[in-house]
Amino acid sequence: MQKVWTSTELEYAFLFTLRKVNSINLEGFKPFFSNMPIDPYIKGNHRSRRLSRFTVSGNQLIKLPHGYFFQSKEYNPLAGDIKREFAELDDALIELDIFKHLVLAFSDSCKLHPEAEIGVHQIRILCSPDNSGNPAPEGIHQDGTDFVGIFSVARNNIQGGETHLYTAKKEKPVFSKVLNPGELLLVNDHEFLHFANPIKPQIDAEGSWDVFVLTSPSLLSE
Repeated sequence: MQKVWTSTELEYAFLFTLRKVNSINLEGFKPFFSNMPIDPYIKGNHRSRRLSRFTVSGNQLIKLPHGYFFQSKEYNPLAGDIKREFAELDDALIELDIFKHLVLAFSDSCKLHPEAEIGVHQIRILCSPDNSGNPAPEGIHQDGTDFVGIFSVARNNIQGGETHLYTAKKEKPVFSKVLNPGELLLVNDHEFLHFANPIKPQIDAEGSWDVFVLTSPSLLSE
């Protein structure tokens, strides 16, 4: 169901914005992207994923109980109408100040309500000389949430992966950019569809793209 914005929410609503989060040392994230569980809900073994949900209380994060991720087929024709379950983010990752800074940057930028749930997807997309990696196998899409944040952590031996925003599927993109490590793209999910091009290696070896995708609401339920 399309969200009906209140006058207060409209005051804070934005379309999209790109910002550099300078308070985050990306090196601290990198060990947590190794040996992540493969996403079992898409074909192939090119995407690994973890997912947890939080609320913000002041300057602290409150981790919520484990839940199931659910989107309708209207938003995800490949994995919609399925209760998807992913492993939680590593506790040691959640305890890092840089992780807290990332979630707070998303919450503050979107002017979220203090009780708003935030879903944090930790994703690695893999590619090899024989296989490209597809960050968005569902195609040009919306997530079915209010706000989406895409934070690029690392690009290792890859080319491609441009992120695009559209006002409609058959229109040309209004934004196209390779997100550099440390850049956070914030998107009003009611106004734009998004997509990222497949990645392939720059040289004859495996490559990877590490990202956090944040959404509010989380689309998780117990």
